[in-house]
Amino acid sequence: MRKNISGSSPFEPVIGFSRAVRFGNTVHVSGTGPVGADTADAAAQTRHTILIIKEALEKAGAKLEDVVRTRMYLTHVDDWEAVGKVHGEFFGTIRPAATMVVVAKLLNPSWRIEIEADAIITNPESQ
Repeated sequence: MRKNISGSSPFEPVIGFSRAVRFGNTVHVSGTGPVGADTADAAAQTRHTILIIKEALEKAGAKLEDVVRTRMYLTHVDDWEAVGKVHGEFFGTIRPAATMVVVAKLLNPSWRIEIEADAIITNPESQ
């Protein structure tokens, strides 16, 4: 069974996407930027973005511990250590498969990070 999880982006109906989609026991979180922390440094933007992802996961019946994969898109290669450190604060013991790539631009030019996440819910009570 499919469940679309909406976020607060005004672009969801225009572009045709959901913040996250749960299908069975898997949850896929769309590329998420630091909405509301647009002018913060890379570490603060990363922290803010992961908290938005956490909220979407919770709406889908999942938690950060269920995350099996993250993809991080950076606009500045020099941010990789700051971004990695914050990612480690949240995922250091979970240790999902992770990818970090540098891109030319993101949707909002002030964003330094965008993150996607995939989770598998292992708690049968959440299904």
